[in-house]
Amino acid sequence: MNSSWTRLTTFLMTGSLLASAGPALSAREAGTVYTESNASTGNQILVFRRAADGTLTPTAVAATGGMGTGAPLASQGAVALGGDGDWLFAVNAGSDSISSFRVREGGLEWADTAGSGGTTPVSIAVSGHLLYVLNQGGAGNIAGFRIGDHGELRMIAGSSRALSSTSASAEEVAFSPDQSTLVVTEKNTQTLDLYKVKAQGLVTGPTAHPSNGAGPYGFTFTGRDELLVTEAAINAVSSYDLDHGTLALVSPSVASDGAAPCWIAATPDGRFAYAANAHIGTIAGFSVGREGALTFLGLTTTASIPLLDLAATRDYLYALAEETNQILEYQVGRDGALTEIGQAGSIPPSAAGLVAQ
Repeated sequence: MNSSWTRLTTFLMTGSLLASAGPALSAREAGTVYTESNASTGNQILVFRRAADGTLTPTAVAATGGMGTGAPLASQGAVALGGDGDWLFAVNAGSDSISSFRVREGGLEWADTAGSGGTTPVSIAVSGHLLYVLNQGGAGNIAGFRIGDHGELRMIAGSSRALSSTSASAEEVAFSPDQSTLVVTEKNTQTLDLYKVKAQGLVTGPTAHPSNGAGPYGFTFTGRDELLVTEAAINAVSSYDLDHGTLALVSPSVASDGAAPCWIAATPDGRFAYAANAHIGTIAGFSVGREGALTFLGLTTTASIPLLDLAATRDYLYALAEETNQILEYQVGRDGALTEIGQAGSIPPSAAGLVAQ
């Protein structure tokens, strides 16, 4: 194992590793990173241009037409990309709505804002022309929408489905890579909800699957059928194999060596995953093996407590940092080690959601 992935005691308190594993060898491309302000006076999307070296520059701000809550959301997936990056979607948790934008060169073009079919929407899942939103407030529910050719959002009749409990504290919704299953994490009930996607965008379920560890929070897929779920209450991450709507445990509760791992992101090639230990401001790295088997690699110490969200591209990882009001920028090495390359800001302390392309 590379010395840069030893335990926390071998780290300098500088937000980077003692020794870099070196840059990834793949050709790097420019892109864009998005977050939302979640401001109670008017929600906005904050757009950052991602240079080929991974550094970010703020380039645009776009009003969503809705309101935020004015405080960080307890969720993952508040902003989401669709249509191969041609569309961006965001929750307006303070006004019970969702918004869509067409992605333009250098900015965003607002397309539509529609009621979320519930209260306090916190997470969005997109698959083709199908969108589902997770409403955390009240009894909690998911609701489906058809995305029109011009970004218009039309709720699908009969698509609203309850969660497994009326006190779920659900944190994220996302489609499986094969688009056949919709997954929701319920922190309070320690449950993973599985919904089968049927014709016309309707879903059936949920089938409630017990989480291996307490406090399932954020999750990510590796691009195949491997599901990686953070367990905030026991400071760990578990992996599962999702096969035809059933879950099989692969790696049970691999320790994150930190407190409250909430958000998680995987590199597009599925080789590495990173979980944000929110309460102590570290990022736990994992290698992802066959069928999603997890191996803990080490910790990267950041300058911010807490951390709020993560997003990964092929060569770079980004972390939403509440305390410093920045997006922290990291290069992903060939062995998964992280090297800090900069910070972008400033972002409001209420910011929520993070997505990169």
